[in-house]
Amino acid sequence: MDLPGPDSWQWVVGLVWGGYMAALAIWIILQKRSPVATLSWILVLAALPLVGFLLYYFFGPQRLRRYRLRRLRSRAALSAQEATAHEQESQQTVPHGWETLATLGAATSDAPLSSALSARLLVGGRAKFEALLADLADARHHLHLEYYIFATDSIGTELRDLLVRKAEEGVAVRLLVDALGSVSTPRSFFAPLSAAGGEVAFFHDSRIGRRLRPVINFRSHRKIAVIDGRIGYTGGINVTDDGHEDHTEQAFQDVHLRIEGGAVRWLQMVFLEDWLYSTNRRQPPADQLQALMPSCSLGEVPMQVLHSGPNDERESIHRVMVSAIHGARKRVWLTTPYFVPTEAAIMALTSAAARGVDVRVVVPKHSDSIIVSAAARSYYDELHRAGVKIWEYRDRMLHAKTLIVDDDIGTIGTANFDNRSFTLNFEVCAVLFHPPFVSELSRFADHLMRHSDRVEQIHPPGKSVSAWTLRLGQAGARLFSPLL
Repeated sequence: MDLPGPDSWQWVVGLVWGGYMAALAIWIILQKRSPVATLSWILVLAALPLVGFLLYYFFGPQRLRRYRLRRLRSRAALSAQEATAHEQESQQTVPHGWETLATLGAATSDAPLSSALSARLLVGGRAKFEALLADLADARHHLHLEYYIFATDSIGTELRDLLVRKAEEGVAVRLLVDALGSVSTPRSFFAPLSAAGGEVAFFHDSRIGRRLRPVINFRSHRKIAVIDGRIGYTGGINVTDDGHEDHTEQAFQDVHLRIEGGAVRWLQMVFLEDWLYSTNRRQPPADQLQALMPSCSLGEVPMQVLHSGPNDERESIHRVMVSAIHGARKRVWLTTPYFVPTEAAIMALTSAAARGVDVRVVVPKHSDSIIVSAAARSYYDELHRAGVKIWEYRDRMLHAKTLIVDDDIGTIGTANFDNRSFTLNFEVCAVLFHPPFVSELSRFADHLMRHSDRVEQIHPPGKSVSAWTLRLGQAGARLFSPLL
C-alpha cells in the first residue's frame, strides 16, 4: 500500500485545523459576548493554537446560570418596603434632574433609592481600619465581611484575631473571601476563626481539580462589611498592609465609605446572596432574615447600592455611570486605577467634554499592571482631542474608584473603569445623591490632582524608533482590552 504523499498530509492537517477552528469559533460565538471580545478570543486561538486554547479554557467566557437561583426571594419584598418608605418622605430625595438615574439603578440592580443616616468618607487605610475595627469590637449580634484580598500580614492578622474574639463572645461571624484574590493566604490561617465558632467560605474556588473547568474569571471583587445590620462599609481597600499607611510608605492611595441607616440593608442583601451562593445553602427563615435586616431607618443622605456581575446582563454599574456622564452639565471627575473603558464609556466621556463639561480623569502614573497602563494610554489621544483632561497620580499607586458628576452625584465602590469590572467581576457601588458628600469627595479628587502630573503631550514628537515602539506597544495592549 502506498503511503500518503506530502500533499495528502497537508490536506488532512488543513481539514483538521479548519474543523478545530470552526468548532471553537461556534463555541465562542454562542457565548454571546461583545463582538470585539468574541473576535479577540478567536484571533488568540487562531494565532496560538495550544496556548490559546489553554488561555481560553482557564480565562475565557463562562456562564453562571446557577447564581441567578441564589437571589433572595425577600429582595422583592424589601424593594417594596423601601419604595413605600420613600413615598412617605416629605423632602426631595434626589437633586432635581437626576430622578431618572435613580430609576435606572433600580431597574438594573433591583435596588430602589434608599437613604443613610450618615455617610462618612474614609481616606486611606488608617482611617478605614480605625473605624472598622472599632465598629467590629462593638458588635452584638452579627458580623458579615466579604473581601477580595484578605492577607496574612499585620492588618490581616489583627482583623482575624478580633473576629475570633467576637465569635468567642457569641457574635455570629461570617467571612467570605475570594479564593483567587486571596490565593496566597493558606486556609489554615482562618482555622482559629472556625474553631471559635465563626464561619469562613471561599468564593469560586480556583484550584484545579475542584471542578472540570476552574473559575479563574468571575471573581468577587467586592469589599463589604456589615455590623449588626446597621453599619456598613464598602470601597476599594482590601485587608492587606498594602492599603495601610502605618505599615508601608507606598500604601495604595484609596478611599472607603462608612454608612449607617436603611441603605445598609442593601449591602447586607448583596453579602447574603454571595454567602448563600458560595456555601450552597438555602435561604434562612423569615425571622432570621428580619434580625439580619432590621427595619428601615430613613436618613438625609439619599443613596443607592448597586451591584453587578457576570450573572446579570443588565450591567447596572456600567449603565448608571455612563448615563450619569451623559447627563452631566458642569463636570465629570473620574478616579480609577485601571482605565480600560468600553466603547460606550469612551463615547460618554468624549461627548461630555465636547459639549463643554469639565471632564477630568485621574489614573496612576505607576500602575501595578504594565499591560493595563499601556492600554489606558492608548486612549489618551482620543480623549485629549475631545477636551478631556488627564492626570497621572505620581505619589503612590492610585487605587480609588470614584466618580463625581456636577455637584449632585458621587460614587464610590469596588468597580474599576474597565471591561473586567463592568462585565466579568462581581462588584458593588454606592451612588450618593448628596451635595455635601460630593463636596467632600471633590476635595479628595482635588488633592489627587495637586499631586499628579497633567498629561499635556500624549506621545513624543517625531518618528523616532522609540516613539514608534511606544505607540505600537500601547496599540497592541489595546487590542487585548476586552480581555483585560
